[in-house]
Amino acid sequence: MGIASSLQGWDDVVRTQRMKVGIVANPPKAGAKAALKHLGEALDAVGIERIYEKATAGVIGESDGLTGLELAEAADLLAVLGGDGTMLNAMARLGGTSKPIAGINIGTLGFLTSCKDDEIDAFAEALKVGGYSTSRRTLIAVRVIREGEEPREFTALNEAVLARGQTGRLVSLSASVNGELLNHYRADGIIVATPTGSTAYSLSAGGPLITPAAGVFVITPICPHTLSQRSLIVDDEAVIELSPDDTSEGPMLFTVDGRDCVEIQAMDRIEVRKAAQELNLVRLEGRSFYAALRQKLNWRGG
Repeated sequence: MGIASSLQGWDDVVRTQRMKVGIVANPPKAGAKAALKHLGEALDAVGIERIYEKATAGVIGESDGLTGLELAEAADLLAVLGGDGTMLNAMARLGGTSKPIAGINIGTLGFLTSCKDDEIDAFAEALKVGGYSTSRRTLIAVRVIREGEEPREFTALNEAVLARGQTGRLVSLSASVNGELLNHYRADGIIVATPTGSTAYSLSAGGPLITPAAGVFVITPICPHTLSQRSLIVDDEAVIELSPDDTSEGPMLFTVDGRDCVEIQAMDRIEVRKAAQELNLVRLEGRSFYAALRQKLNWRGG
């Protein structure tokens, strides 16, 4: 079944039986317990069933929480309480599900969140009446390839990063696109970001802002030695490969979405391509990527 058919199927669930919302939170985050209690009460008030991930259930004294994979299987829609970082971590725990995911930010509105914690009642009502849509977000599938070993595989929403390790010096690395050399870089590292990730590390490194629906990746060097080495946008059907250049510089570090840190040796290669699955991010009516940009970047106009 395709993603569009699956989403229609979940809409049918909402209309024909009691909807189940799976809830994941960042337990140490200030305000998590109060937000969980509020969300539970709001969902009860509109007749929506709630189920919890294990660590999340513990925050409010529940004992019947599920693993991330079990929660993704059992729920019709998933709600993640925290911030953008919580959303990225939750995605890994939920196993790359294509079910709709809503982010509820405890604090200010994030790029990945659907609403703030003071809008929980409106969020529950939107779920009840179907007052939301889904924004399809590209994921990347990443393989770390080492001779004589099985490739290590990762999935990310924002970016894959190859960066210098313990040394404080610049490192030498290469990037290729579809098997053709793009460039040799002397830099702190390099980022391959999705459109969603263009507002994260890549933006901090000088990369462009990209709308979520754009079918592209952006390759951004981190603090390059030569200022002419700028970000490059490529189509998202491209296969991008990153690798160290200089065997004498010691290991580099590889991460996806700020997690899963792997030490990269001189002969290792990192292969980045578009993942088969997508993330379906819940958007409430009247909310948009552009509104989030104006708020988060403090755009005021003339």
